Amino acid sequence: MNGADALITTLCDNDVTACFANPGTSEMQFVAALDREPRMRSVLCLFEGVATGAADGYGRIAGKPACTLLHLGAGYANGGANLHNARRAATPVVNVIGDHATYHRQYDAPLNSDIAGWAAPNSLWVKSAETPNQVGPLAAEAVEASYGAPGGCASLILPADSAWLQTDVLGEKITPRPRVQVAADAAADMAARIKAAKKPVVLMGGSCCQTAGTDAAARLAAAGVRVLIDTFVARQSRGAGRFAPDRMMYFGEMAIEDLAGVDLMVLVETTMPVAFFAYPDRPSVLVPEGCDLASLCGRDADGPAALNALADALGAPAHGPMVDLALPAKPAGRLDPYAIGKAIARHMPEGTIISDDAVTAGLPVYTQTKTARAHEWLCLTGGAIGQGIPLAIGAAVAAPHAKVLSLNGDGAAMYTVQGLWTIAREELDVTTVVFANHAYRILGIELGRTGAGNAGPAASRLLDLSAPKIDWLQIAGGLGIPAVRASTAEAFDEAFEAAMTQRGPRFIEAAL
Repeated sequence: MNGADALITTLCDNDVTACFANPGTSEMQFVAALDREPRMRSVLCLFEGVATGAADGYGRIAGKPACTLLHLGAGYANGGANLHNARRAATPVVNVIGDHATYHRQYDAPLNSDIAGWAAPNSLWVKSAETPNQVGPLAAEAVEASYGAPGGCASLILPADSAWLQTDVLGEKITPRPRVQVAADAAADMAARIKAAKKPVVLMGGSCCQTAGTDAAARLAAAGVRVLIDTFVARQSRGAGRFAPDRMMYFGEMAIEDLAGVDLMVLVETTMPVAFFAYPDRPSVLVPEGCDLASLCGRDADGPAALNALADALGAPAHGPMVDLALPAKPAGRLDPYAIGKAIARHMPEGTIISDDAVTAGLPVYTQTKTARAHEWLCLTGGAIGQGIPLAIGAAVAAPHAKVLSLNGDGAAMYTVQGLWTIAREELDVTTVVFANHAYRILGIELGRTGAGNAGPAASRLLDLSAPKIDWLQIAGGLGIPAVRASTAEAFDEAFEAAMTQRGPRFIEAAL
């Protein structure tokens, strides 16, 4: 075998069996080796940002890494925005980044670059396999590093000659490190602080937002403790039969108002809350004045277990409040995000996975689906728009029997629109919804909030997507997906119901 064989075999031996790829010349040995390893599913993406976002979505649902295959430093850079989101989501990802042959680097060919320097900001681990015998061991090391604390990107640089030269060295099978456990006395001490506080609140993130964590958090709510989740979380289990914690407000002044009087904030698998952006004369830190900040556990810990230990120490009931199924009536009349949210709540089946990159339209859909059938919600953790379609690809590969719903602002969808082709090619059960308001509406809001003034003619052109209007039906159809346009609430409800009762790719333009 050669180095490429050693790499793929080692990855598969460590249960990394999905590869989202946009390869080039330096990765051809890896591409050829795929034919010799049937355990690896390779998915072609027409842009590296789709490949990296898909790996993020896969990892969030599967709980284990996929790998990406990227073409040198420029290819990595193209995928960097969605790797930023993956880092913020703490998603395990193994990036395989091709490089020039070791002896060719000295000539500074056009695609030569500082790959390690480019990869470092979004990676827990970056190493280059300088010889074929290093490839397998470093591949295993990369998988182990991706699980990290609690997870993240590991980037393995693969020089072309290390891939094509022979080797007989494979990497070892690794065992992910267990999460840190919170001691009972630490939970007891925190319970005492909560009992002594006048208005305590628990803020949680990470794995606490999935079913085991929300079940434990419901016990705290039953004991009279308010529970919040971070504004943007990697994955939230919500809907009927699950606890529905409040969500930290997006705008800082609204968050401070919501937290008025809180004198103790307990952090579980998260960090101190801060405003998404700085604004003139508004706070950056979202902790009320006079409020004590305390951490029960960090992101490397078993948050659900810590919450249960805290609930036990508080003498909380064994179970807490859960959401009852309550589906809205059929929406009618004007099409807006609230009507769309009602239609989605009515028709999406249990187990649906929602990839949210809807920007200003996302919150209304989120609120309308609170009492829908149980589902998983994937947030835009790093704020880099363009993850909605790619994240849905990875989620659909990880959970092939689930309905996957991709919610996208029209500006955001154009970042990674190439992903529609991959959805069609792989015949993924993904319904893509684009909210077509033909504007960067969030930027119009932010223009006023930052005190920059009213938009004049030049500024307005930078916020407007209507000249020309994007024809989403032509785009989706041209990339192989059946598409419809809905301009009324009734039409959207009908189109969405049809999408949910059929398998395979569907596209709906919501003409707002």
